[in-house]
Amino acid sequence: MPQPLVSVIIPNYNYQNSIGLCVDAAVQQTYSPLEVIVVDDHSTDDSLRIARRRDVTVLQTPSNSGVAVARNTGAAAARGEILFFVDSDVALRPDAVEKAVEELLAHPEYGAVCGIYEDQPLIRDSIVEECRVLQAYCWRMDSLGTVSFLFSSLTAIPRRVFQEIGPFNPRLRQTEEVEYGERMSARYEIMVTPRVLGRHDDDDELPALLRKLFRRARLRVPLFARRRRFAKGFETASRSMAAVAALGAVATLPLALLGPWWTALPVALAGLSVAGDLSMYRYVLKRRGARFLVVFTSVAFATNVAISAGIAVGAVHWLLSGRFRRLYESEWLTTGRQAPGTPEQPTERQTGMTA
Repeated sequence: MPQPLVSVIIPNYNYQNSIGLCVDAAVQQTYSPLEVIVVDDHSTDDSLRIARRRDVTVLQTPSNSGVAVARNTGAAAARGEILFFVDSDVALRPDAVEKAVEELLAHPEYGAVCGIYEDQPLIRDSIVEECRVLQAYCWRMDSLGTVSFLFSSLTAIPRRVFQEIGPFNPRLRQTEEVEYGERMSARYEIMVTPRVLGRHDDDDELPALLRKLFRRARLRVPLFARRRRFAKGFETASRSMAAVAALGAVATLPLALLGPWWTALPVALAGLSVAGDLSMYRYVLKRRGARFLVVFTSVAFATNVAISAGIAVGAVHWLLSGRFRRLYESEWLTTGRQAPGTPEQPTERQTGMTA
């Protein structure tokens, strides 16, 4: 029986540092037959030129529209029976596609097979990035098995499932993977496996990382309010408690001015923040040692503060804005359209295919 054609779809916007590594890793997969499609969302850096130097299909969206539109554009152009989405800041292990196909063929009940990032960055730029990559690795390892959200940066979806669930919501420039996972998990299992691996070029500056986490946490609030439960995966009660405790530690820190006894409260809350994700800190200690753990704990604490602050601001926004409350409503799925977020004709195309 012939193996199904896999279309590796790579959305890109201004990732000139990693797009070459990403495309090369996709082309050099052990699996065949394979096609690689890069969809550039009107980058302003050199990444489009770098992609065009490779023997792959290169498309460009009509205007900068977000990653959901880029993925939809790639899916519309793809010929494969399996769509493998990988972000342009991720380089796949050589056998990643092969392992994903094995999982999907063995389990027709799966709507998607999601991989995880390795515990080392694709490009080692800073200690902040090393900390964030380790944090993301631990969170994803805790999520192995069935989840209710999609790791869209590293995931394989059968075309029949993608056509049934529908495209990514083109109105969402961020958190589109959370909304898509909600739709898919209502009908199919979404499986996270350590067999499918890739290295991620994460944020290397702490302010940029914290802004991103704050923004994404805020934007998830309408979805949290609608489902009224934790997502199945790394949004655990203990991890949520750790984030809230971190913000509480910062908020109560001024109480230390009232006297030394008041210092105990922020210290206790900081300890509670660590206790809520204790297995992660144990892993980092074993992997990198005590000196690195000190830096890691500081970065992890800051990310927890950013996440819980984003949720707090999002909750206020949800109370005050009806439009924000309707952010994840999906009437667009039932309106007449050929494919949301997919242009009738991409503005540019380069036809080199790999097989």
